Amino acid sequence: MSGMSEFNISIQPTSNENIIKFVANTFLTQANSFEFKNIEEAAPSPIARQLFHLPFVKTVYISQNFIAVEKFNIVSWQDVQEEVAQSISEYLDSGAPVLEITENSKIPVTVYAESTPNPAAMKFVANKPLADGIFEFKSIDDTEHAPLARELFGFPFVKEVFISSNYVSISKYNMAEWQEISMELREFIRSYIEKGKPILDDSILNSDTGSNNDGTSKVNSSEENQQKAKTELSATEKEIVSILEEYVKPAVASDGGNIAFDSFNEETKTVRVILQGACSGCPSSTVTLKNGIETMLREMMHGKVNSVEAINA
Repeated sequence: MSGMSEFNISIQPTSNENIIKFVANTFLTQANSFEFKNIEEAAPSPIARQLFHLPFVKTVYISQNFIAVEKFNIVSWQDVQEEVAQSISEYLDSGAPVLEITENSKIPVTVYAESTPNPAAMKFVANKPLADGIFEFKSIDDTEHAPLARELFGFPFVKEVFISSNYVSISKYNMAEWQEISMELREFIRSYIEKGKPILDDSILNSDTGSNNDGTSKVNSSEENQQKAKTELSATEKEIVSILEEYVKPAVASDGGNIAFDSFNEETKTVRVILQGACSGCPSSTVTLKNGIETMLREMMHGKVNSVEAINA
């Protein structure tokens, strides 16, 4: 094949050594995700069928902007991952469809509302993946590449929107109570997803509103934090980020929020973090920082960390 490839495919390992994500610089599917366990199940997806012709392919997942492939143990990813990435890139360059599913077919979607520790924030959880990454929008001005968030700001009581994984966290102004508005918001989000409308635009993957090194959206992150993301973290900072990723983020995400590493001062042994989503402005966040995260980092970092503070608490 001659010429430059229009599609850039990056290879990302996962926590499962048999599964690798092949991430494209464009969305391959919007509100839907697919799992194919054999070539027969892959009937709706020509690219998945093509991948199953490789003898080591066990399962193919297609969601948002990536294709994840699970392999049998007969090969090492190191030996075949470049071949798979090239195959996917060439397929996308050909202009052939990723999925052969009628646009008019409705996706059965359910959304339920879940309270968070922050009384001003509620989490709306869908049975479909919405975003691969973390995206926070403080105002409608930040939503140029986020159609769902933009429409949510059309509600006068919506203060902030946070989208990650399969949920949307919404922070409200005090002008309304949740019992008055949660059903309306839940139905709006459910209907939006069911119609197959885009959650995020392709351009968010390639613009400055993409992801930082720690996986958080650059939307509304401070200039200092954006600069930090461009530089190499020290060994101590990497250790702190690793602890936050493994032990803190899953619990925080279950509450509809995110905690992002901002900086570490070696002289004062102070870790600074950014609270996002339902955690931002949460009355209990200071207690959580001091009694939970600070204690954990003190113990696990063996004296390298004394305190943790949120720059937006």
